[in-house]
Formats: sequence, structure tokens, C-alpha cells
Amino acid sequence: MRLRATPKALALRLDGGETPEDVRRLSLPEGLPLEVEVAGPVAQETLEALLALGRPLTLVPPRGRVVEGTRVVPRGLRAGQRVEYPGTVVVLGDVNPGAEVVAGGDVIVVGRLMGLAHAGALGDEERFIFALELRAKQVRIGPHLAQAPEEAEEGPGPEVVRALEGRIVVEPWGRKPLP
Repeated sequence: MRLRATPKALALRLDGGETPEDVRRLSLPEGLPLEVEVAGPVAQETLEALLALGRPLTLVPPRGRVVEGTRVVPRGLRAGQRVEYPGTVVVLGDVNPGAEVVAGGDVIVVGRLMGLAHAGALGDEERFIFALELRAKQVRIGPHLAQAPEEAEEGPGPEVVRALEGRIVVEPWGRKPLP
């Protein structure tokens, strides 16, 4: 883990394996947002500790990776399973709580999405997440992160998640695409 100041933000690089305690021990000057480069596998609890710091946060992927192809996962994912791929990931089944799908491209779940999904993990804000049933507690598009409200209602059926003007929006599948 490395921290440096830039003119617009505090740049924090997570190399993987950092713990929530490591994040809590950070001594951060006031007034600057936090820009986090995720260069290795980072646990959800560590990201939640970053959110708990209470400052604007942007996730930035490691530099220089190229999005490529599509990986099809022929079955659902159970808790503790993780699929990470630089292109698009299609999961033919449910992504259960505690499972993760991290894609440089889009994430398509032909089932229920109850675990974590991150589309555009290499920084591409034009990517999307599609699920036949969206029940995820957290979704990410590029550097943007959104958490479901505590009392989230079940979706009306298939939904698509995308970034629009710096925020994440969820809409029913089949509606006219956002501009």
C-alpha cells in the first residue's frame, strides 16, 4: 500500500492483501478526495473500510491493461468463489452472496446477482452489468461504486446497471437506453 498526494486527490495504491486495519491506520490530511488504484485482489471488507473514512472515493484500475474477449462461466458461483477476467464475463447461473465477478468488460448474469459485480474494472465507465434478477448489495462500474439501500425492493425483472454522469443508475431491461 502506497499513499501520495496529487494536485486533485490523495492517491492510494492497494497492491492486494491489505486489511481493514491497514486502512484504518492511515493518517490522511483533510480536504482532498481519495483516489484508490486497485492493483491486486482486495477484500470487500477493506473497501468498506475505505468507504467508512467518509470522504469522496474513486476507484482507479491499474494502468495499462487491455480489455479482451468474453469468458463464459457455465454455472453459478457460490460464496467464496471469484471470477476475474480482463474482458466480458457471462455467468450462466446465480452469483450468490459472497461470490464476486470482476470484469474489464461487461458483466452478464443469466440468473440472480446477489454477490459483488464490477464491470469496467479497468476504468471503462461505458460498461454495464445485466442480471435477470438484481439483488446485489454492491455494484461497481469503472471507478464508481454503489451500495443497495438497507431496505431495497426486489427488482421488476431483468435490470441493467450503468454509469451516467458520474453516478450509477439501475433501470429495468427493455427500456429505452440512457443517452
